[in-house]
Amino acid sequence: MHAIRPRLERHNFPQLYRRALETLQVNLGYLCNMSCLHCHVNAGPKRKEVMDRATIDKVLEFMQAAKPKTLDLTGGAPEMNPHFKELIYQAKQLDIHTIDRCNLTILEEPDHQDLAEFLAEKNIEIIASLPCYLEENVDQQRGNGAFQKSITALKKLNDLGYGEEQSGLTLNLVYNPQGPTLPPPQNELETAYKKHLKDGFGIVFNQLFTMVNMPIQRFGSTLVSNGQFENYMELLKENYNPDALGSVMCKSTLSIDWQGYVYDCDFNQMLNLPLADRSDSPIHVSELNHSTLVNQSIAVRQHCYGCTAGQGSSCGGAISENPITLEKSIITEEVIK
Repeated sequence: MHAIRPRLERHNFPQLYRRALETLQVNLGYLCNMSCLHCHVNAGPKRKEVMDRATIDKVLEFMQAAKPKTLDLTGGAPEMNPHFKELIYQAKQLDIHTIDRCNLTILEEPDHQDLAEFLAEKNIEIIASLPCYLEENVDQQRGNGAFQKSITALKKLNDLGYGEEQSGLTLNLVYNPQGPTLPPPQNELETAYKKHLKDGFGIVFNQLFTMVNMPIQRFGSTLVSNGQFENYMELLKENYNPDALGSVMCKSTLSIDWQGYVYDCDFNQMLNLPLADRSDSPIHVSELNHSTLVNQSIAVRQHCYGCTAGQGSSCGGAISENPITLEKSIITEEVIK
């Protein structure tokens, strides 16, 4: 990973500043039942980093004071944290909308057979990773059998009401490109996903979010190994879309790692770029005063072009309705058939 860092240290990306906090994104650990090629966290079954209960209590104290609108739980597989359900219960007590970023296959693991029912009971929004609607592509990116497990999990969620317009149970899917390209237009791809999953499997969902693969951790290492890192960075820069700049997630989101340290976004967390670029003194959530966040500078580097390329990219998918032309990045062979 260190081969990537020097190239990301020098930048000319526009300086950004924080608005009021809306979303608190908490990484409950890098432990995961999968090891996906596009994972910017480098998560996997052998990772030992998991947020403990004492740190979770500090996160809850911050939430009580800051009152964010949304708690966004991520990982790894956040559900593998032993305190996952208790954190959700406490967040609901605070009347905070809660999101579970689910890889779907976790719902089929023996120790998590009751997970789908729990999420439905607590009315948790699910943002589920399904990087393609074609089995071959999904298994190539996430491992053999991942697609069929994901389909089984999606059917289970549908049976509970997830994805049905009138149920109140939100199920959104996430698309990631197969390689060093940008996603197709989100609306067009969502239409293709809905048709294919409905016609082929009877599956419904609410929205599709397209996300750019960030040139860090496992995906960044793959780019370096294949000699594609510099070309991918040029692709991101060439497709820079200033219309996306105003809606990047770091302006209203905080990211907290498994130890409780605070970052401007999940990607900065993976690059060890602490909140407001305070590399000499990273801030712990127990020391953070939420009232000082507004107008605070945000740590930016070249990887930030990943959030502003094409339609832009955030944890909620595309962020610009006025994408520039992506002549070098539209995927046709792999996705839209």
